[in-house]
Formats: sequence, structure tokens, C-alpha cells
Amino acid sequence: MTPRMPPALLVAAAAAYACNVALGTAVAVRLIDTSRFRWLHHALYTTTCVLSGCALSALLATGDRGARQTASVLAPAAVPLAMVPFVDARSPRHPLVALAAAPFFAAAVVRSRKEVG
Repeated sequence: MTPRMPPALLVAAAAAYACNVALGTAVAVRLIDTSRFRWLHHALYTTTCVLSGCALSALLATGDRGARQTASVLAPAAVPLAMVPFVDARSPRHPLVALAAAPFFAAAVVRSRKEVG
């Protein structure tokens, strides 16, 4: 039995999400000032959403039971990702809503690496 590698789209979606969280955190604690390139955070958010949708679609399209289970673990991340643009970025709820997707990304990557049995 060898461990499976996570699908590339899933890894890319999780990486884009992690980069966006890192950028948002750095701005929140004033390590970085993005006032001149605020679009970067929005571009990373859009990239995260697109890659997550593509990863979800690809996982479901494989027909593999393990991939479908991984998709079911990733799917709930869509809820906080869909909500975050409607929460004021300056409110304390914005990072909380955004971080609500983290467990689903992490669990999907871990789930996709489970051994084939």
C-alpha cells in the first residue's frame, strides 16, 4: 500500500487559500500595507474560489469513491468562501468567517493522502 498524492487542483486551492490567509493576517497585524495594491487580496480570493470549484468538480468527476469522499470533505468550505465578501473587511467577523474554511481545506488534503486499501 502506498499513500496517494493529493490531486494537484486540491493542493493549488489549499495553497491559494493559505496565501490569502497569510496576506490577510499580515495586513491585519500591520506587517504589510496593501493600500496601494488591495486588488491582490481580492485576486487571491478569486483564485481560491475558482481553484476550489475546479478541485471539487475534478474530484467528483473521477468516479473514484475515495475522491468523492474527499470532495464531500472539501465541499463545506464553499459556505464561508461564499459568505466572506458580504462581511465588512474591517469587522472582527471577516477573519472568523474566512478562517471557517480552513478545517475543510486541511481535512480534504489529509483525506486525499489516505492509503489506498
